[in-house]
Amino acid sequence: MDAFIHQLLAGLATGGIYASVALALVMIYQATHHINFAQGEMAMFSTFIAWSLMQAGLPYWAAFVATVVLSFILAAVVEFTVIRPMHDKPVLAVVVVFIGLLVIFHSLAGWLFGYTIKQFPSPFPSDAWFASSLMSAHEVGAIFVTLCVVALLFSFFRFTPLGLAMRAAAQNAASSRLVGINVGRMLMLGWGLAGAIGAVAGMMVAPVVFLDPHMMSGVLLYAFAGALIGGIDNPVGAVLGGFIVGVLENLIGTYVVGTELKLSVALVLIVGVLIVKPSGLMGRTIVTRV
Repeated sequence: MDAFIHQLLAGLATGGIYASVALALVMIYQATHHINFAQGEMAMFSTFIAWSLMQAGLPYWAAFVATVVLSFILAAVVEFTVIRPMHDKPVLAVVVVFIGLLVIFHSLAGWLFGYTIKQFPSPFPSDAWFASSLMSAHEVGAIFVTLCVVALLFSFFRFTPLGLAMRAAAQNAASSRLVGINVGRMLMLGWGLAGAIGAVAGMMVAPVVFLDPHMMSGVLLYAFAGALIGGIDNPVGAVLGGFIVGVLENLIGTYVVGTELKLSVALVLIVGVLIVKPSGLMGRTIVTRV
């Protein structure tokens, strides 16, 4: 029984990381109605930036804050220079651009930092008071960081004028322009926030899987499954879906299919959701009269 509880809690910790990436995916989808296939590679690149800053002598939390800020700027620049000119282009062209960004960030990380596996420190000491035999300090800390990010985003979108303007621009760009909202600026801000969230997720997952250019490939697939389960247009649903995927992946991978086939769990979940309930658990089903 203790082993089952341990796997369940470890799944929640992993699900917190998936929830962060799923949240970033949903934020960009709400703004552009496209899936950013390069989200995982951008998070990986941000984690390498944090590693470089720590190698240069910065303390962990100083490097953490600096990386979040730099990732925000980097994602906003990508939106302005690469994504915005594709606004009126065909969907297939936009998909190709996202795949191109994935390849560019992956190759750039390998060129700048190398392909050897590197250790990334955890900010939570292994002997911290909140560690236990069922959950390590890093697992507890990862869940806490995820919940803090969700709470901050909820407060931002719910209680600030800028957050309300971003929600309006995502839901109805034409009407937002009529009331004076700079939709382009809101989209850039949304991309920046997604980049910052991805950086946090990368820095939380790196101590577990180690740091290398391939580290976010599986994470992105699980996060995509979580976003679909919760609802690709619902941030709260994406977070819930990320936790669900983390738990299912851990339990099914441990007790049913084995660790070698754990990645197939995400693929089965994606196909199952698309067949049974494409809008997700908390997504909106839009009916258009023709």
